[in-house]
Amino acid sequence: MAPVSKADKKVAVDAAAWMFNVVTSVGIINVNKALMATYGYSFATTLTGLHFAFTTLMTIVLRCLGYIHPSHLPFPELLRFILFANFSIVGMNIAKLSMIPVSCLLEMVLDKIRYSRDTKLSIGLVLVGVGVCTVTDVIVNSKGFLAAFVAVWSTSLQQYYVHYLQRKYSLSSFNLLGHTAPAQAATLLVVGPFLDYWLTEKRVDMFDYNLVSVLFITLSCTIAIGTNLSQFICIGRFTAVSFQVLGHMKTILVLVMGFFFFGRGGLNLHVVIGMIIAVLGMIWYGNASSKPGGKERRSYSLPTTRQQKLGAASDSDDNEDKS
Repeated sequence: MAPVSKADKKVAVDAAAWMFNVVTSVGIINVNKALMATYGYSFATTLTGLHFAFTTLMTIVLRCLGYIHPSHLPFPELLRFILFANFSIVGMNIAKLSMIPVSCLLEMVLDKIRYSRDTKLSIGLVLVGVGVCTVTDVIVNSKGFLAAFVAVWSTSLQQYYVHYLQRKYSLSSFNLLGHTAPAQAATLLVVGPFLDYWLTEKRVDMFDYNLVSVLFITLSCTIAIGTNLSQFICIGRFTAVSFQVLGHMKTILVLVMGFFFFGRGGLNLHVVIGMIIAVLGMIWYGNASSKPGGKERRSYSLPTTRQQKLGAASDSDDNEDKS
């Protein structure tokens, strides 16, 4: 049996990480839909705080078992990450289509990434397809625009920061979660009930917590552990832009599963066409970005002048004479 090459192993691990993210993300969306639509639990921010509380428990258990080793993350970096992440959570559902262009801009400015023409066109095709699937009625007002602007930029910065912090401080996905999940849980559980009351005019402590609703909340929090972990793994292995492009596959799966399980928003012709366009765009993006020059960091090495070339040639001739 031929030994598995490094490249094949990387592809297998990348695929497993991506499938882990897709399964947990689609699962948690459908569980939350059932929880909110069927049982009226509309306290989304508080629920997210509970998600991170469960994730924190997971990191504590892993630390006790020796899977998470001591690491350092400066407090200012942690504070910036929490601000971006929490603003993202509060308002992200408003304008997801703007995420890819903003993530591209951040990578181009901060990481000096350059995209080929095919890569840019493939991203555009994905946006068109997802737009056809999901955008049916657009109403723009000042509050909605402001919320969308804050949500898009904070989410883009948060996802960029996941990749940046892992590279800069040599943190694994488990290590980074160990630093960020407790802080996010604490802040969201403090702010969440007040924000949810402002949005829904209902108090989270007055909700009718029966056995079934508590089971759904627990299931949502359990799946969230895998969602949070897989997001950090995927962004760490790929980039924020790749995560967003391929992430729209989850949007398509949610639409399909929503049709089968909830019977709302049926798969009419324009939705199906949008799905096909988006999938073609994702395939194109995967092919274009993996080619040489499809997505690469710019090199800022000093240009070689004619005089330098002549000098190097003369040095080479001298060395040959000496040998």
